[in-house]
Amino acid sequence: MRRKADLPTRDCVACARPMVWRRKWALNWEQVKYCSDACRRGTPRGAVVASQSGARKKVSGRTGPS
Repeated sequence: MRRKADLPTRDCVACARPMVWRRKWALNWEQVKYCSDACRRGTPRGAVVASQSGARKKVSGRTGPS
């Protein structure tokens, strides 16, 4: 069994955080660029964005009611 320290790593192109290889990325590890959906969308973590109605809301990685 491999230890996590033995797995390949790479940095996210959006936030520069290190990513560790995951089994679900096994087939396309060479194409993986982003560590999360938020980085893929270009939304910085913890950013406050304005919605179309003009209301401001805090963007978080959580889903569902708050």
